[in-house]
Amino acid sequence: MNMIQRRYKLADQSGMETGINGVAVVCDPSGVIYIPAEQMLVVSDLHLEKGAAFARRGMMLPPYDTAATLSLLGMALARYQPRRVIALGDSFHDRQGAAFMPAGVRDTLAAHMKHRDWIWIAGNHDPEPPVGLEGQTLAQLAAGGLLFRHEPSARPNQGEIAGHLHPVAKVAGKGRNVRAACFATDGMRMIMPSFGVTTGGMNVLGRAFANMFAVESAKAYIIGVSGIFPLSFSALSH
Repeated sequence: MNMIQRRYKLADQSGMETGINGVAVVCDPSGVIYIPAEQMLVVSDLHLEKGAAFARRGMMLPPYDTAATLSLLGMALARYQPRRVIALGDSFHDRQGAAFMPAGVRDTLAAHMKHRDWIWIAGNHDPEPPVGLEGQTLAQLAAGGLLFRHEPSARPNQGEIAGHLHPVAKVAGKGRNVRAACFATDGMRMIMPSFGVTTGGMNVLGRAFANMFAVESAKAYIIGVSGIFPLSFSALSH
């Protein structure tokens, strides 16, 4: 089973609830979170049109990443039927992604957005509003007792949900290592996994995550083969 097939299989699994600064959030195996009190779905690092961005630089990748990513997002939207969607930055792989998006996938994205309050958080890959698409573009958003931004802040003074770092967790056991995307949190801040089907990740025990979390309460909600599995950072491997 390849990675994309596995993601489709996980779309049918149940999520797991946790709390960020007292706000209940559901970590979904698709890689989104849902905030019931706000009827809000949050997705991070879609990196749409990554294949096309590489092609413009002379590096050819299969051109199916956007369609696959949007298909998975559509399944998450159908599950939760959110009133509001927050895309936490790097929604497009580069500044030209939205403008050059083929008509078919643009129509799919527009259908996902229809009748929803859609917020684009500016990312380092896509700092400007996406050309030709509805929705509001913001640097960050405070809503429902939480702050939503692309890059994690140095010292959050309120509950924060961010992306950018593409967290993954590594678990060693039974003679093998398992590495999988995860939601990383200490109950005050959560860093979300990347959603795009061709994105990589960084180990939550690595340098990029240094001082991001309170060590005693840091936990990875790992996207496993049959759902979400929470493990403390102390149980993870480098």
